Amino acid sequence: MVFPYLPGSGSPAFQGVSIFLGVLLSLGSTSAVANVVAGIVITYTRAFKVGDRIKINDTEGRVIERSSFVTRILTPKKTEVSIPNATVMNSHIVNFSSQAEQSGVTLHTTITIGYDINWQQVQKLLLYAAKKTEYVEEQPAPYVLQTALDDYYIEYELNVTTKRPNRMSTIYSDLHANILDSFQNAGVEIMSPHYRATRDGSEPTIPEKSGNLAGS
Repeated sequence: MVFPYLPGSGSPAFQGVSIFLGVLLSLGSTSAVANVVAGIVITYTRAFKVGDRIKINDTEGRVIERSSFVTRILTPKKTEVSIPNATVMNSHIVNFSSQAEQSGVTLHTTITIGYDINWQQVQKLLLYAAKKTEYVEEQPAPYVLQTALDDYYIEYELNVTTKRPNRMSTIYSDLHANILDSFQNAGVEIMSPHYRATRDGSEPTIPEKSGNLAGS
């Protein structure tokens, strides 16, 4: 409506420049419009909300803001990551918090133990470590799976439930520390198959005992 009243609007040069600027504006706004539309879609699909612990591609952390254009995530290393909403909508989203308050989220870790150690003892030591870990729920109770019988070792997977997904990094760290303490105090080595295959009769690689045997 305004175009005919602009000075020089009738000249071919002015019209050409106007068309060029219009094309640039249209192309430049494409990504912005896509992000806005994606933001609306994400809102109505309820994939996550502010405060949830999520993982988008390789980025994991707590959602601190969800705007029209970007979603901001605070990682466990206190780094703020801004992800365009169009990228979020086209990515695989893992939400650790959506079911945490009702049923909790299951965390798991894997260790390998040689065939010379009774599997019942390994399960007992793993469950003992889980019991000592803070923020691990008693119900549903932690459990252990034997996931593989390889050439040199048995692979065990310890599964625990927590309702504090925003503390996942701390829970994993404490759980691994308690597993190490539990097995070291019991005199059981945690080793890789390569190390197992090249044993030369030297002393076991276990720190000196600092207390009673765990689980004994």
